[in-house]
Amino acid sequence: MKRKLLLINAALSLLLGLMVAFYPKLNQVRTDIGVSEEVQIFYREASREADPSGNRARHVDPTSIPPQSGETPDPERPFSELYQAMVAHNRFLYETGQESLSDPWSYQQEVFDLSQYGLEGEAVAVIRIDRLELELPVFLGATADHMNRGAAQLSQTSMPIGGPNTNCVIAGHCGWTGAIFFRYLSNLQVGDEIELTNLWDELHYTVADMKIINPTDVDKILIQEGRDLLTLLTCHPYGTGGRYRLVVYCERNND
Repeated sequence: MKRKLLLINAALSLLLGLMVAFYPKLNQVRTDIGVSEEVQIFYREASREADPSGNRARHVDPTSIPPQSGETPDPERPFSELYQAMVAHNRFLYETGQESLSDPWSYQQEVFDLSQYGLEGEAVAVIRIDRLELELPVFLGATADHMNRGAAQLSQTSMPIGGPNTNCVIAGHCGWTGAIFFRYLSNLQVGDEIELTNLWDELHYTVADMKIINPTDVDKILIQEGRDLLTLLTCHPYGTGGRYRLVVYCERNND
């Protein structure tokens, strides 16, 4: 009986060891499946604006839409009310100097409830980085749930629709229990292309600069007057629990 118990304990210990060893890989597979599903849901939402020929609807310059509440939505623009609300929000951030900005990892509030605008999914955009062979859904607000499912726009930074005087800051984990996310963001180089697809347009950006900053260096992610920026943010270096932040500044191309 004693020998049998020892064998059972040994088998259980071996099984536990295998589970611990393979958990990161299993979690990566599970997370990758979830990311792919979120991306596909987003593209189904975005396809609502395609015309019969399959072309995306014409993008309207955000600066051409007045920020006043109560304006009549454009019936030809799907999710028009959401678009106008985002334009108004971006203008508000610029005009108030992002006064609510505090700590780069504390921006968890979802400024917009997408379900109230008729969206089924939670992603507001998809970011694609060819050099890293990476495609992630982008959620509004850096909640723990959002960060564990993809990338997240930091609230109190610009919405991902582009336009002068905007800087959309998108954060991602530097690896998370086996999932990659922004793990290899440091492999980017100046001149690399980044594609950000929202519900209305495909925005193309080019990596312009990369910096290592402290977590409290909020001034490094502010809107810069006259510029249309996309800023990527992750912990650095890998495995240190977020001692510093790697910041990748991307400037909008003149498409």
